[in-house]
Amino acid sequence: MESTKSPSLDTLKDIRNMMERSSRFISLSGWSGVSAGICALIGAFLAHKQFAFLKEGTIDLRLGLGELKTRLVLLAFCVFVAALVSATFFTWLRSRRERVSMWGAATKRLFWSITVPMLAGGVLAARLIYLDTVGLLAPVCLLFYGLALVNGSKYTLGEIRYLGYALIILGAINCWMPGYGLYFWALGFGVLHIVYGIWMWRKYEANQGK
Repeated sequence: MESTKSPSLDTLKDIRNMMERSSRFISLSGWSGVSAGICALIGAFLAHKQFAFLKEGTIDLRLGLGELKTRLVLLAFCVFVAALVSATFFTWLRSRRERVSMWGAATKRLFWSITVPMLAGGVLAARLIYLDTVGLLAPVCLLFYGLALVNGSKYTLGEIRYLGYALIILGAINCWMPGYGLYFWALGFGVLHIVYGIWMWRKYEANQGK
């Protein structure tokens, strides 16, 4: 009886895996989260140094705020690009190892479900920078990025929504503590990404190939 039942169960599992792969992009690598978190922590450290330079007078106080804003925007852009490139690289490695397409229909759905909230947040963040309302910049980034992850979780590993919920909570708290934006940024985009990445790696990748 077991010999006839086992192949049927294996077939059902294969069908389920095929259906899941067709509807969800499940090759996200845990190392993508770790690398993005490390980039965010490096960026937060460099931003903290820029504020220190302003206090010490290394940056001309007459032009200090404008120069500091320009440096921080450039730094944020570089951190975003570095995090995106590193995350894409590790995800590509996992997709190649598992012999699945990295840019399929599920990936496109995931891309747009994440991109739309992030673009909306980017527009609001740009307006805040223009108005010099930088105290709300970090919470806005955390809130909209968290919303993007929750929105995209239906097209990828469901656990990513927990990271999104955590970022939304941090962003909401940071709205009432605007003077600590850099610390919330480091905690949300840095520490939580690293913790999430290690968790996902241990759950889905650590035992592969053994």
